[in-house]
Amino acid sequence: MGRGSGDGKLNTNAQERVVIKNMPRKSGRHAEQSDKPKNNKPKPISKSLDYRDTLCEECRKGDEEDKMLLCDKCDKGYHTYCLCPVVAKVPAGKWFCTQCSEPDKVKVKEFPLVQTKIIDFFHIQKSNQADVSQNGFQKPKKRGSKLFVTKRKRRLLPYVPTENPDRRLEQMASLATALTTAGVQFSDELTYSSSMAPRSSNRPTLEKGGMQVMSKEDKIALELCKTMSSRGECAPLLVVYDSKEGFTVVADNNIKDLTIITEYTGDVDYLCKRENDDGDCMMTLLVTEDRSKSLVVCPDKRGNISRFINGINNHIP
Repeated sequence: MGRGSGDGKLNTNAQERVVIKNMPRKSGRHAEQSDKPKNNKPKPISKSLDYRDTLCEECRKGDEEDKMLLCDKCDKGYHTYCLCPVVAKVPAGKWFCTQCSEPDKVKVKEFPLVQTKIIDFFHIQKSNQADVSQNGFQKPKKRGSKLFVTKRKRRLLPYVPTENPDRRLEQMASLATALTTAGVQFSDELTYSSSMAPRSSNRPTLEKGGMQVMSKEDKIALELCKTMSSRGECAPLLVVYDSKEGFTVVADNNIKDLTIITEYTGDVDYLCKRENDDGDCMMTLLVTEDRSKSLVVCPDKRGNISRFINGINNHIP
């Protein structure tokens, strides 16, 4: 589970984690091999005489034993990075390779392509702002020339929604299909609960090493994205189902680098409560000196399109 400060996610303050185009791929799960059932840590293959000559079934190499997983049924080995999708987290129970595991019986029921149902699902609000331009982002005025050259800082850009309203409905319907299939309620905000982590626990002053502060221009871009999303002007993205990867996000139009896609949303919980969680889409929200106060965002019950983003295919055929 990576920090939100890596490529594709921006640390701003403890209330915001922004998903930006060109994200690293989101990893899946690890598996374990251990002789002690009470120990959740995987046992390195090199320490087991029975498996010291095991080779990865994919690359046929026996190196990096600490990253080799053994199927609990056939005892064949696989490197974590050779699997598709990549395995990156130790599960609470047993692990089976694709040959031994039962086929995934996911029933995908398409969300109705009905405007009223989509409006209700996403809680879309009608806009009364007539002064908002198509992209809502004004270019800075040119200033007089100077004798010296300053380095221009790259700023974040708001996404540009698809102009065709019918196509936007299809984009939102694809997200609604993914969310309902996963049993997730749509939410564009962080959710706090007394049974998890209260709102008071999310304080920027607790961040280890300090928070990265957004510039004024970046804040304007972020607020514009929020406004467009609330009006049903979503980012030009489609959520599609893949038999191996599950639900993934692909670009439905050209998206520039450093474009804000959405904020990462879900239930806020303490990291210490989720260390053995099998969820593969959690994201760090707050890292503190006291590990018991660190927070994560868990979109297993509530979330938005960020739950399915593991890299965006920006290729338009």
